[in-house]
Amino acid sequence: MKQYKIIYYALVAAFGALVVGLNLGGISGAIDLIVKEFELSAFAKGFVTGSLLIGCLVGALAGGRLSDTYGRKPLMISSALILGISALGCWLLAPSWYFLVIYRFISGFGVGMLSAVIPTYISEISPANLRGTLVSFYQTFVVIGILIAYVFNYCIKTDWKLMLSIPLFFSIIDIILLLSLPESPRWKVVKEESAERNGDKVKFSVLFSGRMRKVVFLGCMLAFFQQITGINVVVNYAPGILDSLGIGSNPLLQTVYIGIANLVFTLIALWVCDKFPRKTLLVTGGAGSFLSLAYLTYAYSVSNPNPVAVLVAIIAFIAFFALSFSPLMFVVTAEIYPSKIRGTAMALSTGISWFCAFLVVQCYPLMEATIGTNVAFGIFAGLMLIACLFIAFYIPETKGKTLEQIQHELKLD
Repeated sequence: MKQYKIIYYALVAAFGALVVGLNLGGISGAIDLIVKEFELSAFAKGFVTGSLLIGCLVGALAGGRLSDTYGRKPLMISSALILGISALGCWLLAPSWYFLVIYRFISGFGVGMLSAVIPTYISEISPANLRGTLVSFYQTFVVIGILIAYVFNYCIKTDWKLMLSIPLFFSIIDIILLLSLPESPRWKVVKEESAERNGDKVKFSVLFSGRMRKVVFLGCMLAFFQQITGINVVVNYAPGILDSLGIGSNPLLQTVYIGIANLVFTLIALWVCDKFPRKTLLVTGGAGSFLSLAYLTYAYSVSNPNPVAVLVAIIAFIAFFALSFSPLMFVVTAEIYPSKIRGTAMALSTGISWFCAFLVVQCYPLMEATIGTNVAFGIFAGLMLIACLFIAFYIPETKGKTLEQIQHELKLD
């Protein structure tokens, strides 16, 4: 397959991640309006925000198995259709917050399937020298979607239903683009081999047996650390966090600035992803994220924190995360899993990622109201430090190697 075609196919597949980002970022401007309209408690606020992430967990777990059975392309098209329908429901058919929770759960189901399938598809069509960059397209489009959502939130300001409807239009575009996409050649080979073995399917239990157990454990730990360290607190609650310190007269506009910083450093990550070792980027980015979170812990522990310094620390956290954990969790996990279990194993690790994201998003409003913002950021900082140490000692280097070489080095062939 010619290189320009591979890049085009990777871009088309990754476009679905833009709809993922729209769903993740759209709630940040809508949630305070929803809380005010339905008079929600802190728990209900977290549940409205986190219901999408519960759907992501279910969708990711289902998506991997389904993509192994029916192919990567049909799952991406089905997911885009689900996202379009759920966005329409949020826009026109949400008379109470209970209905909103249902539609956001459905959105999450589509998001979860895409998050498991898109990195898998791109990793399977990419040559070794471009794989890190091309798989990172997924996270790049997520970040673009989050920024677009922030911009729409700032422009719309008062209509939360309209804010949550934006993914509908991009889902339609995504479906049209996906029609031009070929199926993954590696999936076809695995499917043919399965047919030769009389259609035997890889059982879920295989992920936890023999040498496969260690590799799946490493991928799942990467997914755990990516989300448990608090990135979705900033993505989903940024306006409230900024407003609590009186940073600027318009928190929604400040959120746009955060979205721009996130995109800039994600684009830089595309450039450095295949130029430096994966572990170096993960540990360095994790260390910078730890220092940023540590400062936020300090800032919220004093009576008069410097609001500008807090904003800089939040942007620094976003920047370091965008250069490391944000794209590389998907890159490394897609690389270390062998082809015959890649879809199912990616579904498991991505499901764990979404579950941890839900825990953080659901619990943060309660943490803020009980133990305080400073303790919450202190917990995230501690977990980030543990993540850096774990990666330094246990995660293998995969840069510049074919998927078959990685499989051989991990003794999985």
